[in-house]
Amino acid sequence: MAKDQSIDVTDIDDGSSEASLTKRRKIEHIEICLDEDVQCRRSTMFEDIELLHNALPEINKDDIDLTTNFLGLRANYPLVIAAMTGGHPETYEINRRLAEAAEELKIPIGVGSQRSGLENPELADTFKIVRECAPTVPVIANIGATHVNLAADAVSMIEADILAIHLNPLQEAIQPEGDCNSIGVIDNIAQIVESVDVPVICKETGAGISGEVAKALESVGVDGIDVGGVGGTSWAAVEYYRALREDDAVKAQMGLEFWDFGIPTALSVIMVSTHTDLEIIATGGIRTGLDIAKSLSLGAIAAGVAHPFLYPATRGTTEDVIDEITKFIEGLRTAMYLTGCDSTEKLQIRPLIIRGDLLESLKSLGIDYENLVSGNQMDFEIN
Repeated sequence: MAKDQSIDVTDIDDGSSEASLTKRRKIEHIEICLDEDVQCRRSTMFEDIELLHNALPEINKDDIDLTTNFLGLRANYPLVIAAMTGGHPETYEINRRLAEAAEELKIPIGVGSQRSGLENPELADTFKIVRECAPTVPVIANIGATHVNLAADAVSMIEADILAIHLNPLQEAIQPEGDCNSIGVIDNIAQIVESVDVPVICKETGAGISGEVAKALESVGVDGIDVGGVGGTSWAAVEYYRALREDDAVKAQMGLEFWDFGIPTALSVIMVSTHTDLEIIATGGIRTGLDIAKSLSLGAIAAGVAHPFLYPATRGTTEDVIDEITKFIEGLRTAMYLTGCDSTEKLQIRPLIIRGDLLESLKSLGIDYENLVSGNQMDFEIN
């Protein structure tokens, strides 16, 4: 493998067409995420969950099985490289490095919204590179709910195993050029589900998904939910910085006001799991392997991570990305060892302690926190 070179994420296209604006927005998002503090100031609420330590684990840490059934597909670890980018020439190398890491470790990988690549064929390779470099792992296509006619092409473009429909009303509300007409979205999603022959998930982009929304999505045939909760990258914050660049004082103010708006990731996972039987991916502020373990203990099938992998994928090498992912895997393995779980399934039936803001939120919402995941026969200790 040739030595990787750092990517200069400088946009040189100053065109004013819609296609040019979309392409420019893609690279601006990368620049801002790398160079500005765009993290939520609220937490994921995972700090309010404690796994019970087992001083007699009676297992061999090296024998712990981390393989998972990911929407009917096999993955070596319950970790997803969450959707990040594509659609600008500079993103080709980013997606290449991420895909090479996914293939090496045999974990699922998603791509950013594919609209730009579908409408501009010269940008398609920035998405296709993912399947080319990750031929044997689950690849997740990505399209907006308003682009029903593009869904099947999004899947075929990257030979995807799964299609994600992204939901981002908060981002659109702050974005200087955002589209805030959400009438008919659920009908669009139903049409997309019917138009493709792969599993379909719906994913939020940082504001979380409630139980009621998840139930509505389940009713139109969606197979899974990526909660994309509060606690990680704030897309209101990203659009705040873009609004400053555009000298749009109103949108910038909205970005500040709604920086932390939404449902924290841990709470969102619980809400979805108590309202539906859908497969759940816990994304949003996952920063350690212990966070992944807590996600699985709440009933998620996997956790998605994006921001921690962006820097090495942009300014490092494939090996740097692999090293960063390996830290998460080792943290998960250690958490499982310390709870006496030699498989991810066993982690889902271990008792938890729930406290603090998460417990108060569950009480406020009337969620039966003593039987949160009754299907997993989980016992909860309340502190």
